Amino acid sequence: MNPFRKAVEDGDHAAVVDLLAEDVVFTSPVVFKPYAGKPITAAILGAVIEVFEDFHYIREIANPDGRDLVLVFEARVGDRALQGCDILHFDEDGRVDELTVMVRPLSAAQALQAAMAARFEAVEKQASGAS
Repeated sequence: MNPFRKAVEDGDHAAVVDLLAEDVVFTSPVVFKPYAGKPITAAILGAVIEVFEDFHYIREIANPDGRDLVLVFEARVGDRALQGCDILHFDEDGRVDELTVMVRPLSAAQALQAAMAARFEAVEKQASGAS
């Protein structure tokens, strides 16, 4: 099993963060502009753990060279069931340097956007190291 998947499934946020490259680029399913850097990506992923309920991966699609991976998942945000995928690219050291998340349907994406927006001030503070 891929270490990123294992860390997520184990609920081990510290292990997930350890697997991120310093220059990771996170592309959100609900925000146009990507987020660059490990601190903001780690903070966003920490908030997502609080927002997603009943999260579980259902499929893993890997490139034979091991540098690209798609993890298909199901979860809920409030009363909205969603399907999604994490599209990962790994650098030469095996760290995630690109993470793109896609979700469907639109109503679930909207619920995710609202739930994350409610937490985003705290996310930004965490990313900047403020308390």
